[in-house]
Amino acid sequence: MGKTFAIGIGGAAGQGVATPGDIFAKIFSRRGLHLNAYNAYQSIIRGGHTFLTIRTGPEKVTNMGDRVDLLIPLNQDAMDRHLGLLTDGAACLYNSETIKPGIAAQGVQLCPLPVSKLADVTRNKVAQNTLAVGAGLSMMGIGFQALEQVLAEQFKKKGEAVVSENIGIARAGYDYAGANFQPFAWPLPMTANRYAVLSGNIAMAMGGAAAGVKFYCAYPMSPSTGVLHWMAAHARKAGIMVRQVEDEIGVVNMAIGAAHAGVRSMCATSGGGFALMTEGLGLSAMMETPVVVIDCQRAGPSTGVPTKTEQGDLWQMLGAGFGDYPRAIAAPLDIGDCFKLIPEIFNVADRFQCPGIVLCDLLLSEGRLSVDPKDLDFAAPIDRGELITDAPETSASNGDGVYKRYRITESGISPRAVPGVPGHTHTAASDEHDEDGVLISDEFTNPTKRRAMMEKRMRKVVGIEAAVPPPVLWGPRDADVTLIGWGSTKGVIEEACEILTEQGIPANQLQIRWLVPLHGDAILDILKGARHTIIVENNFSGQFARYLRSETSFVPDGHIRKYDGEPFMPHHIVEAVKEQLGGKSKLSVPAHEILV
Repeated sequence: MGKTFAIGIGGAAGQGVATPGDIFAKIFSRRGLHLNAYNAYQSIIRGGHTFLTIRTGPEKVTNMGDRVDLLIPLNQDAMDRHLGLLTDGAACLYNSETIKPGIAAQGVQLCPLPVSKLADVTRNKVAQNTLAVGAGLSMMGIGFQALEQVLAEQFKKKGEAVVSENIGIARAGYDYAGANFQPFAWPLPMTANRYAVLSGNIAMAMGGAAAGVKFYCAYPMSPSTGVLHWMAAHARKAGIMVRQVEDEIGVVNMAIGAAHAGVRSMCATSGGGFALMTEGLGLSAMMETPVVVIDCQRAGPSTGVPTKTEQGDLWQMLGAGFGDYPRAIAAPLDIGDCFKLIPEIFNVADRFQCPGIVLCDLLLSEGRLSVDPKDLDFAAPIDRGELITDAPETSASNGDGVYKRYRITESGISPRAVPGVPGHTHTAASDEHDEDGVLISDEFTNPTKRRAMMEKRMRKVVGIEAAVPPPVLWGPRDADVTLIGWGSTKGVIEEACEILTEQGIPANQLQIRWLVPLHGDAILDILKGARHTIIVENNFSGQFARYLRSETSFVPDGHIRKYDGEPFMPHHIVEAVKEQLGGKSKLSVPAHEILV
C-alpha cells in the first residue's frame, strides 16, 4: 500500500469531532492524496465516546490501518483510551489546561497546547479543535493557505466574523506548533491527482441516480439514512421522486408499486427494517416486478448496537421471504464499488424481473473513501430487459395477438408491459397464477399449472448465474495461505496479505461480491489448489462459511471472526493467520484495542 499517515481524533459526542475530520479530509484530497476515514461513535447525541480515524497517503488507502501517527484527544477519556496506540515517531496534540497526558511510549512526542493563551475560550468553546488542526498541519509540513481556504468554506454560512475568528485561532495553533514542536519525519506529499471523497451511502445514492432510479423511498434507520438524505437533497435536480414512509412495510410495497408502474425503484434500510420488508419481497417475486433493496448491516440482533458494524444479516437475506424464488444478492467490496454495484444489480433485476438485494454494512455506509471521479460513470449501461413501453403488433404475444404477462418461456423471462400500454391488459397477481395472471386458486387449484409456473420462474436462476461474473483470485496461485472474505472486508484482507507476504508468508485473497448466485463450482476450482484456507468475516457464527459449506461442501482450514461492533484492522488478521499456521487454533477472535 505504500507509506500512509493516520490521524485519530477522540472525544465525546457534541465536542465537535467530525468538523476537524472534515477539514483534514478536504485538505488531503485537495493535495491529491487518497484517504480512508472511519468514525466509531455511540448512539447518543451528547456524551459517550467517539473516535474518528483518517488515514491518507499517495497510494490507495483501503482501510483504517493499524497505527495512529497523530492523536488529537479532546478530553481526558480520549487521552486515556488511545495514548497507548502511539509508537515511535507519533505525536499527541492536546489541551494542556484540561488534559493530563499520562505515560507515552518511547519516541512519542507530547505536544501540549496552552489553549486559553492562544484563543478566547469564552467566545469559542471548541477553540481547542481549531488550534489542534492548525498545529497538526504545521507539523505535517502543509502550508497554512490550504487550511485558510477550507475554514472559509466550512464556516461561511455563519458569517465573515466567525470565519475570521477561526482562521485567527488556526493561525495561532499553526505558528505555535512551528515554534515549539518537532515536525513529522515524513511531510505529506502533494500529487496532481484529484479525488472525490464519498461515503458508501452517498455512493449508493449516486449509483441509483446513474442507474436511472426515478423513485426512492425509505424509513430513516441508521446506518442507511444517508441514502435518503442524499436522495432528498438532490431529488429535483436528478428527477427522482423521494418519499419518507411511515414504516418499512409501506416502504417496500410503495417501491414495488412504483416499479410495477414502470420506473426503476429503490429503497434502503437496516436489518430490523428489512425484516419487515420480507413479505413484500415475496410479492415482488410472485408479480415478477423488479425492485432493489439496500440493507446496511449493523450489529444485531434486535436494535443491537445501532452505530456499530457487522456482517450478521447474510442468512436473513438468503431466507428473505417464504417459498422459492429467484433473486440476486451482492455485497459491495468498497465505497467505490457501492456506486458501481447499483446499476449492475438493477440491470440484473430488470432483465430477470426479480428482487435485487445489496448487502452493505456500516463500515462502508458511513465510512469515507477517496474515489477517482473517472470511476463514477453516470452513463452506465442500462438494460431494462423485456420491458414493453409501446404497442407493437405481436411482439408480446404468443402469435395469437393475446398478451400474456407470465408467458411460459425457455428462459423463464416473460414480456413485461408498463400498465396502460394499449393491447397489454393483464392482472398483476400476488397469488399463484396462470400465464395471463388469472389466479389458479380462485376456482380450483391446478397442480400442473402451479408446477409449470414455479419452474418458469426458477429457470431464471441459470440466466442470473450466467449474467454476473464469478469471483477471481488475487495474488499468487501458489501462496501459503488463502484468505476468503466477502463484501467490505476486501480492503483490510488485501493489506493483511501484503504484510504477510512481506514477512515471508505468501498470501492471496478470494473476495466474494455476488452471494446469489454464488458460483460455487468456480469457487471450488479456485480453492482446489490452495494450501491453507481461512475465512474472514465480521460475525459470530461464520455465516458465509456456513453458506459456502451448504452450497459446495467446502470446509476451510480455519476461521477469523470479529463481532464486537468494530471493523478488522490489518494486524488482527496477520496475527490470527500466524496463530493458525502455527497450529494453535482453527478459530481466531481478535480483540479490538482502540475502543474499550
